[in-house]
Amino acid sequence: MDDFFSDDIDPETRRGRGATRNHAGRFEPHTRHRMDDGWEAQDQTPVATQVYTDHPRRIITRNQSPDVPFDRSINPYKGCEHGCVYCFARPTHTYLGLSAGLDFESRIFTKPNAAALLEKELARPGYVPATMAIGTNTDPYQPLEKQHRIMRQVLEVLDAWNHPVAIVTKGALVTRDTDILGRMARRGLAKVAISVTTLDAKLSRLLEPRAAAPQVRLRAIGALARAGVPTGFMMAPIIPALNDHEIEKIVETCASAGASWTSSVVLRLPHEVSPLFRDWLAEHYPNRAHRIMAQVREMHGGKDYDAEWGKRMRGEGVYANLIARRYEAAMKRHGLRRRIAPLDCSRFARPPRKGDQFTLF
Repeated sequence: MDDFFSDDIDPETRRGRGATRNHAGRFEPHTRHRMDDGWEAQDQTPVATQVYTDHPRRIITRNQSPDVPFDRSINPYKGCEHGCVYCFARPTHTYLGLSAGLDFESRIFTKPNAAALLEKELARPGYVPATMAIGTNTDPYQPLEKQHRIMRQVLEVLDAWNHPVAIVTKGALVTRDTDILGRMARRGLAKVAISVTTLDAKLSRLLEPRAAAPQVRLRAIGALARAGVPTGFMMAPIIPALNDHEIEKIVETCASAGASWTSSVVLRLPHEVSPLFRDWLAEHYPNRAHRIMAQVREMHGGKDYDAEWGKRMRGEGVYANLIARRYEAAMKRHGLRRRIAPLDCSRFARPPRKGDQFTLF
């Protein structure tokens, strides 16, 4: 795999992508720059998605963060073609020797053995079930899922084992799996949250260029709710002076579409995400860039990002408190909750296999 890092990428080359740069990650010893010496025209071939196969030894990832309501998750893919410029998961590509910029959204790693690994891990003696979170890092319903169907295979295993699952996605492809999710939901085993950043189609195309359009996500909320799946939405991220004016409208519209619960997260800019987002602002919203970053820093103690637990998701200070109060008021106005009843872990059991003996009781 050829590593390519550059701070200078022609707009035609990156058309349809979120990141404007391909900065080297913080672990790389060198950065390379393109230079036009006048002898040859620069290559303006659009950046194409490259797909690689990853063969992990385990598929369940554990975490102990007090900021999230789960301790285990599955990521069927590394990288995400949606290209959301604000994505806090972008720095994970730097562990692969790749860039958190264009590499993250154009060099995608699939895990075709995810379902087999999951079944093996669930079968281990002493495994104790708890809600499996999917979509917490990269989106399980990004465009490649239509072809690879890894997420559907994972759901089939969870369904067979009566294992609860909570999904977060901005991919409308989730509605393809309403047959499995509806069946699991009737047993108290599934819930889905659709990520809604904005209702403005133009802003959405700039922020998250290959994700489903806002109206398509609203239809996905309705389709899941009609299938009997407990469905909520996340307004994430809330970005001051960019989409914060939409809080009340997004809450109202998603509630009308069928959502019954909701949550929100303020903009997070860890590691390489901060310069990527600032470059994006300079290109698309130069007149607002200073104001936006000033308010972001006000929420994070004067820094682009504060990673301290308890603060990183909500921020702090006057502006963060105002956002929280507005969101809470909008929720109450439309009858939405922050949480729904816990999923059922008591049904967990290995599915019967050929040759298994039946019990008498």
